[in-house]
Amino acid sequence: MRVITTNQLSYGVPVLVILPPSETKSDGGRGAPLDLDTLSFPELNPVRKRIGEAIVDLAGDLDASRTALGLGATQLSEVDRNADLWLSPTRPAIERYTGVLYDALDHASLTKAGKTKAADRLAIGSALFGVVRAADAIPAYRLSGGSKLPGMPTLASIWKPELSPALDAVDDFVVDLRSGVYQQLGPVSGAVTATVMTEQPDGSRKVVSHFNKHYKGLMARELVRTRRNVRDVNGLAAVLSDAGKRVEIAAPDQIVVLTD
Repeated sequence: MRVITTNQLSYGVPVLVILPPSETKSDGGRGAPLDLDTLSFPELNPVRKRIGEAIVDLAGDLDASRTALGLGATQLSEVDRNADLWLSPTRPAIERYTGVLYDALDHASLTKAGKTKAADRLAIGSALFGVVRAADAIPAYRLSGGSKLPGMPTLASIWKPELSPALDAVDDFVVDLRSGVYQQLGPVSGAVTATVMTEQPDGSRKVVSHFNKHYKGLMARELVRTRRNVRDVNGLAAVLSDAGKRVEIAAPDQIVVLTD
């Protein structure tokens, strides 16, 4: 590995950061009910419709929903969310997903210009939608990347033939911050991934688990706020280094962010 220096920053190519979704989602919204034709990557709509109809149908069987979606006894309201998928109000995806990563990203605190950049630079992986842009209006729902819907193949086998070509066609430099199960729904050729590791006083390292999402949220925030576009792993690492993070390049398609 080699440590990046800030004078290696690159210019000229827009960056697209793909975030993982979250199990937790905000309620309500002021937008009209879901309209697939308004979403980015419209070529994914046939699969979106197929999966959407499947989870609505599944919602009619409470026990089957609990099993397929991995729900506990206190999470039955998630089934109601799925039942109302085509009827409930929507809000921008970047406001719909909640949790540790999205708290660290703190979209609400961005300036108006920052929110415009977020709409351009952020996308979110999804078991239901494949991928959406930050500003795409979506309802609350429950479906995980590892869920197995009755009578259907795995979500990875459904999504991969459609999602990978759609993402590969993106002209932007792609930073893929999705977790493994969501990366498998649609791997992106040439995308850079990030691993967060903690370094012990004796120099040993281990992959961060609990705070992994927190650091990836901070990374996404820096990539939204920067005035500089990046076109490769050197530029990406330099932006993070400028923000005070310890970064090493592990491979042309992988960076490591080090924490104490």
